[in-house]
Amino acid sequence: MAASITQTTEGLLAPVRAGLARMILTKVAGPDPLAERNRVHNTPGPRWFAPDRPIRRVHGDASMFAGGLRALLLQSLHPLAMAAVSAHSGYRGDPWGRLQRTSYFLAITTYGAAQDAEAAIARVQAVHEHVRGTSPDGVRYRASDPHLLKWVHVAEVDSFLAAHQRYGASPLDSGEQDAYVEDMARVARLLGVVDPPTTRLELRQTLDSYRPELCGTTEARQAARFILVHPPVPWAARPMYGVLTAAAVSLLPWWTRWPLRLPYLPLAEGTVVRAAGDGLTRTIRWALASPALANVDTSTG
Repeated sequence: MAASITQTTEGLLAPVRAGLARMILTKVAGPDPLAERNRVHNTPGPRWFAPDRPIRRVHGDASMFAGGLRALLLQSLHPLAMAAVSAHSGYRGDPWGRLQRTSYFLAITTYGAAQDAEAAIARVQAVHEHVRGTSPDGVRYRASDPHLLKWVHVAEVDSFLAAHQRYGASPLDSGEQDAYVEDMARVARLLGVVDPPTTRLELRQTLDSYRPELCGTTEARQAARFILVHPPVPWAARPMYGVLTAAAVSLLPWWTRWPLRLPYLPLAEGTVVRAAGDGLTRTIRWALASPALANVDTSTG
């Protein structure tokens, strides 16, 4: 009897589940997620990372949605990195395109054939060579600067790991966390990062070393408002997106809040926001496991 009720419920929810999954996947991977899946997973050849490596577990989990938003907010605190993003990325005019390009890069370097991962690295480096200019306060920058590349890298690693440990289906133990940082360092070196951190301790020390350079510029606060308050998200999806952004903000260190004019409410973040974020992440994970999308890559990377 119980099994029959469960099957009936699953049948009634199947269209909702499949629809939610397709909505998410088309935003992350583009209009043809199956083609992206085939390109990443079915191209023959050796991979950089074995199936049991932590990078595969982290980047395939629904917690990456919160981690990605946290990374964008954290990265914006470096004035030169934010100046480059504001002047060259087109994040306002084509936010979903930027998301899809970033998602593809993470997917191909994590799961893809080595030759395709190397090609993706080369494309990013070519783009970086043309991203240069002067910040609003007169400081020259270039995206290929190893110092700026390292900041972007450590902000991503710290954010993805923090989100996974809070909302991931299977959080990493201490050794696996160090292994994840080491996995990410392999990709960072190929991008041009010099001496990337390879352990959690080194990651924390590297982040701390950048703090004197960080501040909340006008461009950073505008980016935060765009991401959190005025996103290009359909109104029907705004409540879900609001939970996701609250979860992402709650993962940020306390010292990032005032520069970005973000609230710091530790009690609410540790209870209400955490519970809502956990529920939303579970919902996304459930949707992306829809049998209707059995032939579609359901990793977030």
